[in-house]
Amino acid sequence: MSLNLVLAQVILLMLGLIGVATAAPEMVPDHASKVLIALLATFALSRLRPRAFLSMGTFVWTVTLILLVLVLVFGVGTELSPGVKRWLRLPGFQFQPSEFAKLGLILQLASFFSRRGVQHKLLSATVMIGLSTVLVLLEPDLGSTVLVFALGLVLMYAAGVKLNNIGGLLLGIGLLALPFVSIYLERHPYILARFQTHTQSDAAQVGLDQIGKAHRDLNYGGFWGQGPDGPRYPYFADHTDAVAATVGFSNGLLGVTMMIFAYWLVVSAALQVAEMASRVRPMTPQIHGASILATGAMFMVVGQAFVNLAVVAGIFPVTGVPLPLVSYGFSSMLTMSAALALIHSALREVRRHLPAEQPSEARPVEDPELPVGAAASD
Repeated sequence: MSLNLVLAQVILLMLGLIGVATAAPEMVPDHASKVLIALLATFALSRLRPRAFLSMGTFVWTVTLILLVLVLVFGVGTELSPGVKRWLRLPGFQFQPSEFAKLGLILQLASFFSRRGVQHKLLSATVMIGLSTVLVLLEPDLGSTVLVFALGLVLMYAAGVKLNNIGGLLLGIGLLALPFVSIYLERHPYILARFQTHTQSDAAQVGLDQIGKAHRDLNYGGFWGQGPDGPRYPYFADHTDAVAATVGFSNGLLGVTMMIFAYWLVVSAALQVAEMASRVRPMTPQIHGASILATGAMFMVVGQAFVNLAVVAGIFPVTGVPLPLVSYGFSSMLTMSAALALIHSALREVRRHLPAEQPSEARPVEDPELPVGAAASD
C-alpha cells in the first residue's frame, strides 16, 4: 500500500472525527465505528488487482443504475427537504445511491475503455455517462449531477479521448439541454433561489446564514484553533456539508492546511500511477484500465472536496455535497475509501510491470601504464 495514501486517509478521517466531536459530540461513537470500517474496507479492497475491479465494472454499474431507479420510486428526503428523493431507507440504516453511482461509473468506463479502446467509442461512453447523470438529476441532486458528469469527462480524457471530441460532446449536450433548463428550474425552484442568494451579496447577512456562520467559525479558529470544546454557536450541517469550517474552528489554519495537504497526497499518488503507466511497454488493457481507475478515483475524491471547500469559502452556492472522508455520513465515507483502494491497487499494479532498469555497459579499464592513444598488446 502507498504510505502517502494511507497518511492522507488517516489525516482526513482524524480531522473528521475532531470536526464531528466539535459540532455533535453525541455522534462521535457512531462516527468512530464508521471510520474503522472505512479503513478496513480500504485495506481489504486494495488487496485486489485492477483486473478484478475491471471485471466487475458492468455488474457494479448496473446495480447502481437499479438503485438510482429505486430511489426515484421509494426514496426519501430529509426533514428540511422532504420533496427530494436521495436516500434509500432499509431496516436499521439508510444510504445514498448517488455516492455509489460515482464508483460504478469509474469501474464501468475503465472496464469499457480498457477492453474496447477509445476509437469510435465516444457515443457508447456518452450513453453510459448520460444514464448515470440523468438519474441523479431527477432526484434532484444538482451538485452530485455536476460531479457525476464531470467525472465521466475526466474518465474519457484519462482513457485517451481527444479534447476536441470532449469539447464537441459538451457543446452538443449543452444545446440539447437548453430547452429543459427552464422546466427543471420551475419544478425545483429552490435551486434557482440558492443561485440568487449566492449572487446577491445583501440577500443574507453574514452571521445569520449557513455560510456566514461557517466563515465566523473559520475566523474564530485563528491559526491554532479553539479546540473541540471551544465555545461556539451550532448551525445547520456543521458536522456534514460545512464540517470544513468546524475543523477550522477546532484546529485553526493548521488543520485546514493539513486537510488540503492530505488531498494533495491523493492527487500525487494518482498522477504517479499515470506517469508510471506511460512507461510500461507494451500498454496492456490491465495497465490502461489501472491508470483510468486511479485518475477517476482521484477526481472522485478531490473534485468533490474542491466543490465542498468552494461552497464553504463562499465561492460556489450551497450544493449539499459532503467533504470526502471528513463529513459525517457513511455512504460518502465508504465510497471514498473504496476509491482510495482503487488507487492503491493501480499503483501496485503499474509498479509490478515497470521495465527493469538496464545496467549501463561497463567501459574497458585503460592500462595506466600505457601512454595515451597506445594500444595494448594482444
